[in-house]
Parts: sequence; C-alpha cells; structure tokens
Amino acid sequence: MLESLRTMAAGRKVLILGFGREGRSTLRRLVQAGTCASITIADQAELSPDEPSVSILSGPSYMDTLDDYDLVFKSPGIVLPKDPSEYRCRITSQTEVFFAAYREQIIGITGTKGKSTVTTLLCHILKENGRDAVLAGNIGIPVFDILEEIHDKTLIICELSCHQLEYIHVSPHVAVLLNIHEEHLDHYGSMKNYIHAKQQIYLHQEPHDLLLCELSSLPSANYCRSRIYTVSDRFSTADVLLSGTRIRFESGEFQIPAREIRLLGHHNHIDIAFDYAICHMLGLTDEGFEAALKTYKPLPHRLSFIGERDRIRYYDDSISTIGDTTIQALKSVPDVGSVLIGGMDRGIEYDDLISWLSRDPVPHIILMSATGKRIYQEIQEKYPDFHAPERLLLVDTLQEAVAAARRLTPSGSACILSPAAASYGIFRNFEERGDVFRDLVLNYG
Repeated sequence: MLESLRTMAAGRKVLILGFGREGRSTLRRLVQAGTCASITIADQAELSPDEPSVSILSGPSYMDTLDDYDLVFKSPGIVLPKDPSEYRCRITSQTEVFFAAYREQIIGITGTKGKSTVTTLLCHILKENGRDAVLAGNIGIPVFDILEEIHDKTLIICELSCHQLEYIHVSPHVAVLLNIHEEHLDHYGSMKNYIHAKQQIYLHQEPHDLLLCELSSLPSANYCRSRIYTVSDRFSTADVLLSGTRIRFESGEFQIPAREIRLLGHHNHIDIAFDYAICHMLGLTDEGFEAALKTYKPLPHRLSFIGERDRIRYYDDSISTIGDTTIQALKSVPDVGSVLIGGMDRGIEYDDLISWLSRDPVPHIILMSATGKRIYQEIQEKYPDFHAPERLLLVDTLQEAVAAARRLTPSGSACILSPAAASYGIFRNFEERGDVFRDLVLNYG
C-alpha cells in the first residue's frame, strides 16, 4: 500500500483538502511515503499542523486554487464547487486509494441507517469465531490508520458513508447496501444525487464480486455486474428472508435469540439478517454466529437503555436523523410514555412520521428545535384529523424537553429521545446530543 502511495505522489504537488481526522491520517502517510514535491493543507478553519514543511491554505477561499496542484486528496463531506471532471488536477481520496490496494479483502457496508451496527456486529462475530478481521471507515477509523494490521487473509470490514463513496471509482469485493431513505438533501440537493453516491458501492464491481442489497433498493441489471443477494422482511422471493425473528438463507434457517441479545427491535433483526448471510457465506456455523451475537454490545446512542429514574425508563436514540428511525424506535420499546423529536431542519419530509404519530398510542409527543416547530406547524395546518393533538408539546431546547418528559411521562413507562433530525448547529454531533440527554436524565436533582 505505501509503495503504491509513493508511486502515486512521486514528484507531485499534493493538496490535502479538509484537515479533520482523515486529513491528518492522509498527511501522516504522505510524509511517511516521502516522495511528494510538496504538501499543502486546505481547510476553512485556521490550522497549525505539526509538520513544518507543510503549506497552509485557510479561510473562505481555501478551494479556489485546486488546479495549482497535481493530486488532491478530498476529505469526506467537502462539497466541491465544480464536478471533479472539470478540474485539471486529479481528485482522489483515502477511500479510493485504499480500495484500489485492498478491494478483494474488503466487505464494504453502506445505507442511510444501520451501517454502524452491521459493521461492528460483523467484525465482532468474525473475531469471536477466530477470523482475522479489522474495522475501519466511517466508524471513526481512517483506513490509512490500519495498514499495519492488514495481512494477506485479513477481512477488512469497512463502514462507508455517502460522502466517502461519492467520487470513488473502485468498489469493494463484497458490497452491502442496507437501505436508502431521504437524507443529506442539504448536501446533495436531490434524492437522485444522494442515491447515486450510495450506488458507488457496487457500480464498479466485477462479475466475481458480491452485492447484498435490501430488495426495495435493488439495482437495475444494467448498473450492477456482480452476483446479487437480496434481503427482505416482506417478500418471500428474497434470497435472505427475515420472518419475525427467523432468518431463511439458502437451505437453512436461523432463529434470532431475541430475548438473549442487546439489539432491540425489528430494524436490528434486519441488520442481523445481513450479517448472518455474510457469515454463512464465509463458512461460520450457526452455533458460532449465535454465541457471538449474544455477546455483542450495541454502540451508544442507538436505541440504548441508559437508566431508570423515578420509575421512568430512558432510551437514547440520538443517532435517529430521519422519520423512519423514530417510527422503528416507537415500535421497538414497550410502553412508551413520551418521545422527544426535533433538531436541525434539513428540509426532509415528515409525512410518514406524522401519520405514524397520529396512530401511535404514545401519550406525550415533545417537539423541540427547528424540525420540532415545523412538524408542529404541519400538523396544525395539514392534518386536521391528527389523533389527540393535545399530546403535542412544543419546546425550544433539549433541556426543556427532558424537563417536560420528567413531568409528563407516566410512571412505569419509557421516554425515548429519537429526534428524526440532525444535531448540527445545536450540538457538535449526535454523540454530544446523546451525552447531553444522558446527563440531563441521570444527573438532575
């Protein structure tokens, strides 16, 4: 891998576009390669890198001179002013360079929701069954940081965001497309552009590659050359079928031990079905899969039980940024007495969520921040038949929402933070939002 990086960068003026976690990782490997003619870092924020030989571009015009460089490593989430084909420079990324070197060993996982659970669960099960597996990608581990852990037989389990996939020209040997919901429209402008970014996970696959895909996201045969395995909880024609808590794949069936695992809800059972199919194809036994499944600890902020106060059970689902995840949370937790919804408004539709809330028996719906206000207004203006609108309470902040939940949630029931909205502009990220919720719940009084 380092040798190919040396060859790629040899004698070239290299720009690292964006200097977050991945940008710092790229700088470290380029310095280690030692063949660049020069290295420049461009970021909107003011920077102070440790490398004295590195040049800095910062401020609003940090992307104005991309064509002054030969090679640009773009970090995820950076929005280019023009299409990459309109630049004279070569625009690439960590993900693309890494995939070119290791694609045959990579199981790449993407989807609007569930990808972190599927990725970490798969890596856990493989390791518990003695397989050489390593975790990387959007989970918070830049792929350039794991080079020393990779051997000839290592399975690389890689979570992939739409931003990491957006401009790549290499797809992993095993691609997993969990689902596609309306998301990131503030970045992509349309669902068509967002879907195309997700499709990069399989668009460059070869006939010997594999794609596991939720049936409703099934690609046209014209756009996928690999072997496709479909996954569904509704259609019996799927290759991998989840029926209740039973998974059918090829000639066998597997019963999810739902009462003995920490993953709550039907949506998590679908995630398990994807991992079961992969593990089955890799030769793991059902016994080995089940034993590892029972020891898996879910990631924080994903419908996690955080504790009980005053006979109210509190659940943190701060990862929820779309309506469907809030619906799944309400389906999964028994005896919900209140749900906290709202955050940054990115313009996505909430019709399905509003319709579900009208039917759901939850007695208190606490709406907060910009999306909470918009949902409240839409119910008033467009849903005159919304059931029991007196259940709605509009507040400004998460702190006010938690205070209201403590006051209103019936004793013996559950309170769920499942915002159906992004956290940006209010919190640094969904993790901070979940941590603040936990502190407000457990550390008052």
